[in-house]
Amino acid sequence: MIAIIDYGAGNIKSLQFALTKQNMDSELTTDPKVIKNSKAIILPGVGAFNDAMEALNKLGLIEVLKHEAAAGKPMLGICLGMQLFYETSYEDGMWNGLGLLRGEVSRISNSVKVPHMGWNTLTQEKESPWFTKITDSAYVYFVHSYAVSSFQEETLLGSTDYGGKIPAIVQKGNITGIQFHPEKSGATGLQLLQNFGEMIS
Repeated sequence: MIAIIDYGAGNIKSLQFALTKQNMDSELTTDPKVIKNSKAIILPGVGAFNDAMEALNKLGLIEVLKHEAAAGKPMLGICLGMQLFYETSYEDGMWNGLGLLRGEVSRISNSVKVPHMGWNTLTQEKESPWFTKITDSAYVYFVHSYAVSSFQEETLLGSTDYGGKIPAIVQKGNITGIQFHPEKSGATGLQLLQNFGEMIS
């Protein structure tokens, strides 16, 4: 069972529906016991960085997530969830994230329309099981105004170009972040979720 962290940051029913379509069992939860007993964790999210961190803190989930990450459990952050994995965000101030990945989150360049909203290509930066049956430059669906701006280069699996190179998929060990919405990305998104399922099974 995959634990989807249900902390009030976005419509996660569509994500659960997409997982069910791929025959992947999941549960929307904030219960530390359920999270600890899961085989993998998905941290979704839309909205403001600090609001999300405050919600996780109020639910007592920050230490739970850090503990499970340190124990080697597969964790997937989607959109804002990916950004929360990093050390610092400069969204309306300066805020601490979970610190599971080294780096920072900043506003997308003003040289392009913000938010970055709609379909864009996913460039594969290196080979990975994440890209099984995924063609290079496949289109995926983005909605975000902030993006990872500094990161460890070796963690970059996939990128997109929007006012410069934006990390679209990052991975370090058991921690993976995806900036776009796989559940809104058609057949490519479903294949990515299926690949995740095969990696954790």
